[in-house]
Amino acid sequence: MALTIHRADLLLPGAGRAPVPDGAVLVAGDSIEAVGPYEELAAAHPAARVRRWPGVLTPGLRNPYGPELLERAYHPDPREADELGTGPLTGAALAALEMTESRWGASARRGVRAMLAHGTVAVAGPLRRTAVADAVARSGLGIEPRATAPPGPPTLDVFAALPPEEAFALPPLDFEGRQADFAVFDVPAATAPYTALTQAGAASCVATILDGRLVHRRA
Repeated sequence: MALTIHRADLLLPGAGRAPVPDGAVLVAGDSIEAVGPYEELAAAHPAARVRRWPGVLTPGLRNPYGPELLERAYHPDPREADELGTGPLTGAALAALEMTESRWGASARRGVRAMLAHGTVAVAGPLRRTAVADAVARSGLGIEPRATAPPGPPTLDVFAALPPEEAFALPPLDFEGRQADFAVFDVPAATAPYTALTQAGAASCVATILDGRLVHRRA
């Protein structure tokens, strides 16, 4: 099986684990085989492909606003930008649209792409609309239950809603056999990386890896 090493200036495994400068994640198929200093992983696996990323590599994010962003908001098609704009439509603007199941599904696919571009690998549900749930399932995004609706306005930027450690999907990256779901954010790694993530926001995402696949890469 082909191996890939994802290397970044700093690795934050999550769940309170110590940061790893010049850290890396070794991916085999859809799972993480090892995490640690890049030089150690590269020496142990010299044939592995290496992807070098700027900034901080973290667990992927869990967006708590799944229903709000995908079932109660419409993400316009780029061809509708002149008429509807580019941001999600809610409230009266959404009510004015003629929404079919097909249109909900297309909106959800665009919403999922926007989430992936913000480092999201899982959303909190439940998702009750069939076309939306199907779009999310096909994308590979995880769907996790939630007991109550989260506070604050729904947002694609999970770092605007939660501290980074709470935004990271569990388990931590060094959990044995963990699914290869993680993200990289182009923020300064030298000092206070958690503060840097909060200040820059999830829009600083340069790469999202889901089930070992590179599903988003910033141009």
